[in-house]
Amino acid sequence: MRKLNFIKNPLGNTEIEWRELGTIVQTVTAPSKLNRKSYCDKGKLPIIDQGIKFIAGYTNEDLTTVEDGEYIIFGDHSEHIKYVDFAFIQGADGLKILQPISDKAKYIYYALQNFYKKELSYKRHWSLAKETLIPIPYPNNLEKSLATQTEIVRILDAFTELNVELNAELVARRKQYTYYREYLLAFEEGKVEWKELGELCEKIYSGKNKVKSELGLYPVFGSTGIIGRTDAKVYSKEQILVARVGANAGRVNIAKGEYDVSDNTLIVQNKENIILKFLYYYLVNINLNRFTKGAGQPLLTAGQLKTMLIPLPPLAEQQRIVAILDKFEALTTSLTEGLPREIELRQQQYEYYRELLLSFPKPEVVEHD
Repeated sequence: MRKLNFIKNPLGNTEIEWRELGTIVQTVTAPSKLNRKSYCDKGKLPIIDQGIKFIAGYTNEDLTTVEDGEYIIFGDHSEHIKYVDFAFIQGADGLKILQPISDKAKYIYYALQNFYKKELSYKRHWSLAKETLIPIPYPNNLEKSLATQTEIVRILDAFTELNVELNAELVARRKQYTYYREYLLAFEEGKVEWKELGELCEKIYSGKNKVKSELGLYPVFGSTGIIGRTDAKVYSKEQILVARVGANAGRVNIAKGEYDVSDNTLIVQNKENIILKFLYYYLVNINLNRFTKGAGQPLLTAGQLKTMLIPLPPLAEQQRIVAILDKFEALTTSLTEGLPREIELRQQQYEYYRELLLSFPKPEVVEHD
């Protein structure tokens, strides 16, 4: 993995002129537009729309593309900002395809990301976005201006590329983790003892908490993890929790410390002959959400869990499997270590230097009587 061994502000005492975005770009009209129903996962032509995805889909239809070039894409409803340097098909309406008149597209893209203030409301935003002030270095010397813009882009591209590499590695690690989890937990009939989950547990029952707030001494666990606080401590031992109702029904968590549990969550108290973390990994692996009932409000009951067949290998084998999967989980999902933390830090570093490299002084506005 590459390391960034340079941090140099190339600007010095750069002469700057602040110009409105609408004065330095022209709007390109797409020759063809595509209905979202026509999107495919694979195809010969990429589709760009207002969604958060870089490429929203593909099509094999015989359409005229927005020709090869460098563009800044602005979602008039979504406020998503993208940089595109290839031919594409426009998806949904409300997409602004911007092409610089004389400046570098990638530089304007980074500057717009840095200076555009999102309104975060569902309406048309281009009327405000086009007034965003963009700093143009050496406005009276195009060659020097483009050279400065190129240097800024070079540095910010390096940060972006490193984050792309880290995210690609994280995806690969997660696939590897899933593969080994499925492999290690794939027990054949007759090779290991199988028991109903109800036999392997002291109790399987629902939490009782219905009152939670933002304040309190103890966390309240619900279907997505910690969902609030309370002053009432009900549990003080490690237990498996399974979301009981709603879109997250079947989601598995582990609760530790002193806490309470909401009434939309099932508590699974394992016996000594099955290691808690082994049971946790197995329940995650079989995807309990697929066993829920009801379309409008999916539900998973304690009765359903009790009758599920669970493999029971020897304790030593359970410990071996847990040790391997713990390492993968720490690398891929931990908030304080592993790749997610590294990606978070690199993103913060990128945003810091983007702001630093574009931190030109703005002229003071003189008010007239």
